[in-house]
Amino acid sequence: MPELSDLGKMLLTFGGIIIALGLLFLVASRIPFLGRLPGDILIRRGNTSIFIPIVTCIVLSLVLTVAVNLLLILLRRR
Repeated sequence: MPELSDLGKMLLTFGGIIIALGLLFLVASRIPFLGRLPGDILIRRGNTSIFIPIVTCIVLSLVLTVAVNLLLILLRRR
């Protein structure tokens, strides 16, 4: 039954990804400048506030792109 073992590997992989994302969210809340970078937009009018983290999204995108590319390079060497 190779189909079940493949399914088990896939479930373990997705579980590991979910755990890694959870740890990332726990650590990200402790980084003081994340979400308050120059270029992030905060609009306050009356009782309404809108926050648009443009620069934070760009920085996170660059960091994650480099991390995923390095991971793929390391996995291809095997």
